[in-house]
Amino acid sequence: MSEKTILVTGGAGYIGSVCTELLLTLGYRVIVIDNLQTGYLNAVHPKAQFVKGNIGNKSLLARLFKSNSIQAVIHFAAETLVTTANTNPQSYLRNNLVRSINLLDAMLEYGCHQIVFSSTAAVYGEPVDVPIKETHSTNPLNAYGDTKLMFEKILFYYAKAYGLKSIIFRYFNAAGCTDLYGEAHDPETHLLPLILRVPLKQADNINVYGNDYDTRDGTCVRDYVHVSDIANAHVLALEKMQHVKSSIYNLGNETGFTVQEVIATCEKVTKCTIPVVNKPRRVGDPARLIASSEKVRRELNWVPIYTDLEAIVESSWIWHSRYRRGYG
Repeated sequence: MSEKTILVTGGAGYIGSVCTELLLTLGYRVIVIDNLQTGYLNAVHPKAQFVKGNIGNKSLLARLFKSNSIQAVIHFAAETLVTTANTNPQSYLRNNLVRSINLLDAMLEYGCHQIVFSSTAAVYGEPVDVPIKETHSTNPLNAYGDTKLMFEKILFYYAKAYGLKSIIFRYFNAAGCTDLYGEAHDPETHLLPLILRVPLKQADNINVYGNDYDTRDGTCVRDYVHVSDIANAHVLALEKMQHVKSSIYNLGNETGFTVQEVIATCEKVTKCTIPVVNKPRRVGDPARLIASSEKVRRELNWVPIYTDLEAIVESSWIWHSRYRRGYG
């Protein structure tokens, strides 16, 4: 294929780094823009052009679009730490909405009319039906999910008024690693890397919040999707953008695993006993969160490669064993 230039916002983050790696492997030219607030310079592939800055900087965006023929944008950049979403909504509104609107305006000004948006299944809130379909009602429980949903609506208006085509992905738990790029957050809030800190001798135990849910072992059920499968969906969206309408898709394995099952799988993969400390339930934690991916499989021919929890855990264990301090 002829070389196409893709702008990846938030490309120094977890999913952005893996998506950049895949794009480069497939022959795309990639420009990464990231302010490194939560991303890491070492997570940016050396073959990508890196620009340090945020998408709220209008003059920076103007220079980027003027000097490069950017065909499409993959938009990962966002404020994502759910624990502070309701105590500091200003940050979410500024980063996830105001700055993202600046990005859309720059795209329109310089003739870029295609965007793939990394949203979240948190837009659904407490699920009524499981697995959750794209037609499920939206009722976010915090400013993180709410700002993602607001931006989805903004994309709808920009499509209707200005012909900006968008494909939106909603998903719950990205997990796993590639050989080069993995999951490293500060602070770390995701279950799998927190569990793996125990066999890495970086923690004594894993806290489990609630063991009395109406599930098969009393712990919450969640849907884990390998980060490579998520990245592949974003690239499929780019490749099929001209042939499909603007649309919203869920990404999921449609197979939920309990917290206890994830811990047991980690014990099997690492050959290490992982002590559990049971804690009270957290407010707003639903018993089951599983996304239906029937639509994306049908319309984009997305087929996840990592459908087995053990394979997801193993990819994480290999990366975290090799990079014990993450990107530090």
